[in-house]
Parts: sequence; structure tokens; C-alpha cells
Amino acid sequence: MSIGYRAVQWSRSKRVYDLIAAGAAASFIVVFIAVGKAAWRGEHAVSDEVLFLRATGACALALLHVVLCIGPLARFDSRFLPVLFNRRHLGVLTFLVALAHGVVAIGYYHGFGSANPLLSLLTSNTNFGSLGAFPFQLLGAGGLLILFLLAATSHDFWLKNLSARVWKSLHMLVYAAYAMLVGHVALGAMQTDRGVLLPALVIGGAAIVCGLHIAAGLRESARDRADARVRGDDGEEWFDVGPAMEIPLDRARTVCTPRGDRIAVFRHDGGVSAVTNRCAHQGGPLGEGAVIDGCITCPWHGWQYRAHDGCAPPPFAEKIATYQVRIVAGRAHVSSRALPPGSPVPPARIEEHADVRAD
Repeated sequence: MSIGYRAVQWSRSKRVYDLIAAGAAASFIVVFIAVGKAAWRGEHAVSDEVLFLRATGACALALLHVVLCIGPLARFDSRFLPVLFNRRHLGVLTFLVALAHGVVAIGYYHGFGSANPLLSLLTSNTNFGSLGAFPFQLLGAGGLLILFLLAATSHDFWLKNLSARVWKSLHMLVYAAYAMLVGHVALGAMQTDRGVLLPALVIGGAAIVCGLHIAAGLRESARDRADARVRGDDGEEWFDVGPAMEIPLDRARTVCTPRGDRIAVFRHDGGVSAVTNRCAHQGGPLGEGAVIDGCITCPWHGWQYRAHDGCAPPPFAEKIATYQVRIVAGRAHVSSRALPPGSPVPPARIEEHADVRAD
């Protein structure tokens, strides 16, 4: 996507992914409606429209939980990376299911009066000071609006033109959408459903999302502890990465400076190179990736960079910052000073007698 923009091209794996995701969502909705019809009968019977609203609402919220959990899960287990790779597809599906819920809800509850349905949604309930009568539908509308914004800007065209930093900040609004939708359910459906199942599911889901993110943050924080610093003869600040041969072959060890800059130090082809840990695409953790086909490959979406100069292989044009590396008494040292993106840096060669194949 760095040299031009085309209509989305789905590979076979993406088609399979999308079919499985769409099939799972459709199955969820169908099963929910079928179970609802069987469970709510007689005087407790629920209309088809309300069943559809409940099914699509539950499905959208479940999908959003999955979207939010993929990131931290991938940090703990690389087997989740294929799901992370196509997370934006899942996000768009979440929006489409939520849109179906929102359109039917507005039509069902606001479409039969004299006022415009959207105007009715915004003005029919203004009891913001009451929890029991809070206009929970506005929270749902706000969450849906954010999901639309994220789905509409999910293509790499927007990431490229907004810049990775702005795009990432924009897509962090997914947490605001999640909070709104949880509030939408808590102040809406949970006010009429006095059972314990719905509150247990909502609270349990929020606990899982928060718990996974906190655990991943603590794990990242432990990895980011300040590494041993070494002052060079020229006053340059270096970080001791450890024995060069203990860096996994074609993998990296990550160093964090006191300023919070993460550096990925790779051992590859008998040498050691260092680049920024942030992928130019979405800020993915390059240090958790691997050297594939001679290039550092981001574990999130497969973007690649040459280790010796931080440049993406032709015809792509992305560049990332590189760092000076030296080997001192068999230990790898990396400079704390980032070089301009794309700066060539010869790999620090490991002693000839070392077994470069050892892990």
C-alpha cells in the first residue's frame, strides 16, 4: 500500500478469514433468535423485531470484546497473530452488525411518530440526571458513530495520509466506543432485565478486557526496565544488550532507554543490527517479529525492513530509524542515539570463532 492504492484485494487467507467471521456472526444471531423464541413464550413472548435487536446488539458487543482482546492475547501467544493481522476486517464486521442493530432500533422506537426519527432519538429523552431513566440510546448512537469513523478510516489510504501517529490516536477511540456501549447496555437492557445472567456477562466481559490489557501492560513494563548503560570513550551512551550469541538467531532482544524509546536488536547472518522497535505502519513491535527472507518482518501486518539500513525492500519506500551496534568482549552494545530513518549501519560482526548458528 506504500506505492499506490487499489480496491481491496483479498487473498485466499483473507477470504477464508472473512467467511469464518461473517459465518460466526450470522450463526450467533440465528441461534440467539431461535433460543429466544424457545425461551420466551406465552405472556413472556418477545416480538421478532425485539429479538433481532437483542441478537444483533449482543453479537456486536461480543465482536467488540474479541477485537479488544486480540492485541494483548497476541502479546502473550503468537498463535493469535493471524487474527491480529486481519483485525480491521473484524472491526468493520462489528460496525456492520452494530449498524443493523441501530437502524432497526431507530425505526422501531422512533420511526412511527411525526418527528424525524433521528431528531426523535436526540430529543425524546433528556433525563441525563437520572440513572433509571437515562437516555441510554444516545450512548449507543455515540458508540455507533465512533465505530463508523473507525471502519471508514480502516483502509491504509487513511493511515498513510493521516500519519501513523494520528491514525493510531484516532483508532484508540475504540475504547471510548466500548465504554459507551457498555453504558448503553447497563442503563438500557439491564434496567428491564432483572436476572443475573446479563450483568454477569457484561461485568465478566469488561473484567476480561481490562485484565488482559493490564496484564499485557505489566509484562511490557517489566521488559522496559532500564538496561545497563555503558559510557563510551567519546561520551556516547550505550546499552549492554547481553552476550551477542544469546540473542536468538533471526530474532531480537528489545532494549528500552530511560526516555522510553524501544530498540530492537537483531542477530542475523553472523552480525548484530539494531532498529527502532516501532513499525512505520501501525507502530507494531518489530522486536517481536523475525528476520524473514533477509528482512525484519513486523509480526502485526508483515511489513518488512532491511536490518542494515531500516529501508523497506523495493518497490516500497518506508524507512525506520537505525542504531549503531558494537561487540565488546562478546557482548552486544547498542547506542541510545537514533540515526535518521534509512541510515545505513554495518552490522556488528560476531567473532569468527563463534558458532553463529547457536541459539
